[in-house]
Amino acid sequence: MLPGEPAELIREDNHFKQLGLDIDDYQSADAVIELLLEHPKLMQRPVVVRGDQAVIARPSEQVEELL
Repeated sequence: MLPGEPAELIREDNHFKQLGLDIDDYQSADAVIELLLEHPKLMQRPVVVRGDQAVIARPSEQVEELL
């Protein structure tokens, strides 16, 4: 539903860095799912879904793509 790569759902913030993670390890959807199940705070949010499309609403203007 989201355009782009699965890794775009991951927040590469200080928490990500403190965990010693490498974004290159999270290029597949399965790897991203496993990471986010273990560390839900790392998920980019909000994710807005309309019909069969979705966007990560950061910045909030991204939501306009669905309207």
